Amino acid sequence: MDMLPWHPRLVHLPIALGVLMPGVAGGVLLAWWRGLFPRRTWVIVVALQVVLVGSGIVAMRTGEADEERVERVVPEEAIEAHEDAAKGFVWVAAAVWLVMLVAVVLPDERAARVVAALAVAGTVVVLVLGYRAGEAGGRLVYEHGAARVFAPQAGTAEESHED
Repeated sequence: MDMLPWHPRLVHLPIALGVLMPGVAGGVLLAWWRGLFPRRTWVIVVALQVVLVGSGIVAMRTGEADEERVERVVPEEAIEAHEDAAKGFVWVAAAVWLVMLVAVVLPDERAARVVAALAVAGTVVVLVLGYRAGEAGGRLVYEHGAARVFAPQAGTAEESHED
């Protein structure tokens, strides 16, 4: 039976989108601004941000599910630092998504582009917050040994390799 936790499997999608969204959103906005893309293309950016926020929420939930086991080997303040960084990342990403939506529904084209530009700036903030969340998560694993609680019992792996 697979005993690996779900959190590290799922957390890479929101982090990857956090890295990609400034370039995607900025590129779509630039093309929209220059008339290469119609305004409705911005909906692609909004949809990707929804995936970022949704997968971020799922990643937070799976992290919370693993927290009790990890608390056995990791100091509480290190777990809280990661959790706080992750919450900041996801909730700011959700706020940026709302700004993106405003750009979709504003009737004035110029105002919509200005709001979209604010959303692009927001994606950079989300990128920084995602980096901080990932860095704090990396500390849990690599400095505090959080992965140990999910490792097979001592001797089991060695015995299977001796055959």
